[in-house]
Amino acid sequence: MQLSRSAQLRAPGVAKRVSRARVAVVKAAKTADGPRVAIVGITGAVGQEFLTVLKERNFPYSSIKMLASARSAGKKQEFEGVSYTVEELTENSFNDVDIALFSAGGSISKKLGPVAAKAGAIVVDNSSAFRMTEGVPLIIPEVNPEAMSHIKIGKGGAIIANPNCSTIIALMAVTPLDRVATVKRMVVSTYQAASGAGAAAMEELRQQTRDVLDGKPAQPKIFPQQYAFNLFSHNSAMDVELGYNEEEMKLVKETRKIWGKPDVRITATCVRVPVMRAHAESINLEFEKDISEAQALEALAAFPGVSIINDRTNNRFPTPLDATTKDNVFVGRVRRDISREDKRGLDLFVCGDQIKKGAALNAVQIAELLLK
Repeated sequence: MQLSRSAQLRAPGVAKRVSRARVAVVKAAKTADGPRVAIVGITGAVGQEFLTVLKERNFPYSSIKMLASARSAGKKQEFEGVSYTVEELTENSFNDVDIALFSAGGSISKKLGPVAAKAGAIVVDNSSAFRMTEGVPLIIPEVNPEAMSHIKIGKGGAIIANPNCSTIIALMAVTPLDRVATVKRMVVSTYQAASGAGAAAMEELRQQTRDVLDGKPAQPKIFPQQYAFNLFSHNSAMDVELGYNEEEMKLVKETRKIWGKPDVRITATCVRVPVMRAHAESINLEFEKDISEAQALEALAAFPGVSIINDRTNNRFPTPLDATTKDNVFVGRVRRDISREDKRGLDLFVCGDQIKKGAALNAVQIAELLLK
């Protein structure tokens, strides 16, 4: 295949920033005819990131409501030069809300998500509460926006699920390749940062790092074992019979739902690593037909929200620091699977910010689709 000049710049051995395209953004910020927005879980890491993303993308809104538990009610929250009072989250919080961005945990979502939808709000939920619920769209805007095309503001309440962070990061990299050669099997190993377990876990990593460097014993609180200078199996619940934890099974089940391919073969190993923010994933793919490294890079370069760092000469590939606070998912180490005799296998390495694209940004992009 003859590559274009731009594609040649992205061939193996060359690091190049590519494809910073985003889902279309409605430019407006605060406006009288914008939707009425509520953020549920405003004091958490993702809740705070919602504010950052809304501001960065100039998301239009006519009013914004900050919601949290009773213990946080009354606190002040600054946003775009205005001081808001955090309100207690109750069943009556959604009577004047068009879009509710939820990030307060699965139990809260299960209890109040349907309440909000019944009140007419469209809930974009960041928990796992509704991801596998039949009839609830599970959306990555760059991947399957058509699955939520029937949901619009003013046409009744609804719930839309935000996928797990590891699933989002993986499918941003793998979907463009699937569209070229169709993925038959995917093997994923994740290296997941403290951000995935929330602000308290991030602080635990900071404190343990200080303690260990000072010669003091680490004091595990969030995790059952030392986190600093260590790594361990992901801390989600383990299925003792299967030997897979919940995080690993989310990758399997969510990918099948998002792609609409119930039979695609997926296996995963998820590990928590002492990185502050941004997850990494090593992915091995088997395809239905031949796919070259050049074809893969061409497809990745054309996909919105993906950037490539693939400099073999200088051993320069994506790192969590490259992805930290960035919108895009970074892909590199694109190479032939040499364990196969055919040309139907590739390996790649992927990094994405768990709080950004893995949570808040994806949810806000879903909200943007509601405005079209």
